[in-house]
Amino acid sequence: MADAEIVKRLMRFDSCTVSDALDKLGLSGVVVGLSPLTLPGRRVAGRAVTVKLGAPLPDLPKRHLGAGAVMAAEAGDVIVVEHRGRTDVSGWGGLLSRGAVGRGMAAVIVDGACRDVDESRDLGLPVFARAPVPVTARGRVAEHDFNCPVTIAGLAVMPGDWLVADGSGVVFTPAAWLEQVIAVADDILARETLMARDIDAGIPIGDVMGANYEDMLKKPETVK
Repeated sequence: MADAEIVKRLMRFDSCTVSDALDKLGLSGVVVGLSPLTLPGRRVAGRAVTVKLGAPLPDLPKRHLGAGAVMAAEAGDVIVVEHRGRTDVSGWGGLLSRGAVGRGMAAVIVDGACRDVDESRDLGLPVFARAPVPVTARGRVAEHDFNCPVTIAGLAVMPGDWLVADGSGVVFTPAAWLEQVIAVADDILARETLMARDIDAGIPIGDVMGANYEDMLKKPETVK
């Protein structure tokens, strides 16, 4: 599938549906503790362009963190920043958001804190992170690499993996499993849409959410 088609299909699902699909396939992908700091209620989907942060070291490139990833990314991509859960110093800021918007980025995910939240919101850029903080990264944090394997809230994320993020959280899908996850998510969405219709029609919720609902995420061979 072309990237635009993938994003279109992923945008049909909320993060909970994708999480359920991963559960049914026996995969991990949910990261805990990240929430929208800007534009709550905005759902995003896209391909990960990764950034790895760490302590300043003398032999690192003289480039501000995230700048290389922004320049390398394509429209619709999502910047995903390994910041090791730090909330005492920013791992993203307003000028970077401005550059990301100029490149057509879909969103930014930071496993830690970021600053210039109001500016990012005014720019229309969805930012998911652990907390806001005004403290600058300069002299405190540096970019170690980009477009490399990263760890986000304990989950291994590769450049090119896909994600859906919304008010419930952030869920990653390994690129190699994308087709399977979309197929399972399509089935889950269809079944839950019918359940919602039945509830709205007045069918008792205990009848709607019975044994079939409880078994919905089990692999077929484990369902009795």
